[in-house]
Amino acid sequence: MDFLWITIAAAATLAIFSFLYKDNPFYKFAEHLFVGIASGYVVVIEYYNVFRPNLWDPLTAGSDYWLIIPLVLGIFMFTRFFSRIAWLSRWSMAVIIGTYSGLAVIGFAEGDLLNQVRASLVPLISTEAVKKLASDPGLFTFLDFMTNPLIVIGFICILVYFFFSKEHRGTYGSLAKVGTGLLMIGFGAGYGYTVMTRMALLFDRLFFLCSEWLHLI
Repeated sequence: MDFLWITIAAAATLAIFSFLYKDNPFYKFAEHLFVGIASGYVVVIEYYNVFRPNLWDPLTAGSDYWLIIPLVLGIFMFTRFFSRIAWLSRWSMAVIIGTYSGLAVIGFAEGDLLNQVRASLVPLISTEAVKKLASDPGLFTFLDFMTNPLIVIGFICILVYFFFSKEHRGTYGSLAKVGTGLLMIGFGAGYGYTVMTRMALLFDRLFFLCSEWLHLI
């Protein structure tokens, strides 16, 4: 049975890889199979981990009657299947979008924005880096010494680029160009990280095919 399930998984993986040649029925079947299984898995997880413990059990126990409101809003979501009362789902969507927008703003401010601000507020010269450079002069200690100056200068250049009330000319324009280059480096690093993540997934599937299925490794 283990070999059978491994073979099925290998066949599904090869069916997905067949899209590299062209769109074909095998790829479409594997795609629909993956979407169907993932959707069913999410439904089961949401039912047992979210719906029952957070809504149904407290409501039926008679402890939190205010949960009727999210229950009704959840039922309104299914009115999309009926054209006459489909407008009721807009109330649910409005609550969901408004709530998650507020949470996203708060989460971004606390999780990303404030941390980035704190990381940018560094002294121009680090005393610890100066001590290391004095005791052990070398390339790596010098690069460690230059970390804070580069962060401060790069941060200022990037802020100059985003200040559009003044025309980017002369020294001001040169600083803005440096900020543009630093932004391109940051975007490139983010894109490279995304590509490497995809490559890691590809290597994992190739390792599965060569090791667990064909036993070549």
